[in-house]
Amino acid sequence: MLKKERHDFIMRQINLHNRVLSSDLVQMLNVSEDTVRRDLQELYENSQLFKVHGGALSKSYQSSFDDTSVYAKEAKITIAKKAIGLIKDGMVILTGGGTTLIELAKQLPQTLHATFFTISPFVAIELAKYPNIEVILIGGLFSKNSQVTYGGHVITQLADIRADLCLLGTSALHPLEGLTDTDWEINQLKKAMLAASKKTAILCISEKLNIALRLKVSGLENINYLVTELLREDPKMEEYHLKSLEIL
Repeated sequence: MLKKERHDFIMRQINLHNRVLSSDLVQMLNVSEDTVRRDLQELYENSQLFKVHGGALSKSYQSSFDDTSVYAKEAKITIAKKAIGLIKDGMVILTGGGTTLIELAKQLPQTLHATFFTISPFVAIELAKYPNIEVILIGGLFSKNSQVTYGGHVITQLADIRADLCLLGTSALHPLEGLTDTDWEINQLKKAMLAASKKTAILCISEKLNIALRLKVSGLENINYLVTELLREDPKMEEYHLKSLEIL
């Protein structure tokens, strides 16, 4: 594989999953650790990603107040507008983090009366701009990679919540494998969020569909809504219509 092809592959993984591990790239590209290290260094020097210990992060994921580099921004706006239809006055909402959830927070109607619990400081800041929304930021350890709070203290707080609706982004969704990720701590966090909510909606750009990562969060039977930028009738959604979740 040529260097440009490797770089394109790495950036696609970064854009889709917000972060990538060097060890995973070694396996996926079938190259040496030194090659991956050099590739990440070159991409960093070209201002295409942020290097971190053991891998790299998306620039849009790190620069939450600068949305000019958000990947698939128009698709995420479409998803946000669809998901807002699930939110009603008086609801208690639990949200994860990520650029799609930040976009949703920006798109909410100014007249909405609701209570939002969130593990994302960046989502909390956007929600705090609304006069009739109560915002509760769940505190704990802060993940520099995922930009959310996590850990035992957060999971203990989640156990005391019974939200009407949980809104979650995802790194990958598969019709058979369900909701998956690569980070053990974030997986445990998402499981706790599902358990703390009556219903759950997954907000997911279509490029993340039909992908399964190494750690399972939940099967689709525990998900109520799937929100993508695609039409419900799109062929890519066919397998998901066979499941119990509602497609938006």
